[in-house]
Amino acid sequence: MSESHRHGDLLGAYVLGVLDAQETREFDEHTAACEACRAEVTELREAEALLDAVPPEAFVDGPPEGGDLLLQRTLRRAREERATVRRRWSAAVGAAVAASAALVFLGGYLAAGDPSDPEAGPVIPTATVTAPPGSAVPGVKVASATDPDTGARMTVRLTPAAGWVRLNTAVTGIPAGERCHLVVLSRDGDRETAGGWVVADDGKGAGKGADLDGSAAVAPDQVASVLVQNDKGKTYVTVPV
Repeated sequence: MSESHRHGDLLGAYVLGVLDAQETREFDEHTAACEACRAEVTELREAEALLDAVPPEAFVDGPPEGGDLLLQRTLRRAREERATVRRRWSAAVGAAVAASAALVFLGGYLAAGDPSDPEAGPVIPTATVTAPPGSAVPGVKVASATDPDTGARMTVRLTPAAGWVRLNTAVTGIPAGERCHLVVLSRDGDRETAGGWVVADDGKGAGKGADLDGSAAVAPDQVASVLVQNDKGKTYVTVPV
């Protein structure tokens, strides 16, 4: 099996976040040099974000015949990777690793504040940037901001890789039905789309908050900010990092 093909087989597991630390580092190094794999990771993350807004029961029988090919491929790969992960994580140590990874992200999210706090009024969109204690990857940043005009709020966790960045975000305050993009803005003004989603309804007529992961081919030290825009170019919130 060629090196490229081997990494291609791991794309789904990488997007799902179920690779171990060594595999993740190897994949980071590979995607930094492989444009094809990097592009496919971005496509899979966008598809994964869209799937989050779809009720699980909609996929009981799989996607419809003739449906979107990327959607079908993502669903098929996700099922295969999850089946592999169940076998690999049958030991208790696997569960411990998964729990630790979840706590690392939760810690970064809570450190930035609660975006649903009704007492928090609009503020000028300035960011609080921190490096989470004990982070396994040097240079990880957590930042948040609330836009005073739109009321939208975003918390961003930025993880540096070799020539690009991974993002974990939590977004609230955007109206239901909006088609939004997660955009990374570089210091020289270049824009890179890191993901996208359709804002779901929270059941009360308002937009439901979303947790979105993505990646962008921007050098970590060149990232100026992360922003959310709809498909018409309206910016809902910008987080300087």
